[in-house]
Amino acid sequence: MCLGVPGRLVELYVDGDLRMGKVVFGGVAKAVCLEHVPEARVGDYVLVHVGFALARIDEAEARRVFDLLETLGKLDDVGVP
Repeated sequence: MCLGVPGRLVELYVDGDLRMGKVVFGGVAKAVCLEHVPEARVGDYVLVHVGFALARIDEAEARRVFDLLETLGKLDDVGVP
């Protein structure tokens, strides 16, 4: 099973021949390859898997994923496997 995590694109740059960006995930910034989402712009949310942005998503969808991840984290706190 794969998990794509939404993050907010805060910076665009080119590294060699690759379109890259700095994406923030809950306060942590990571370098992400943006080659699969050429339409992504600063301020957009992108869905990232293993360092590659796979899709641009709207803020509402990103919030739904954040809420789900928070709920799953709370389940761990009460001993639900």
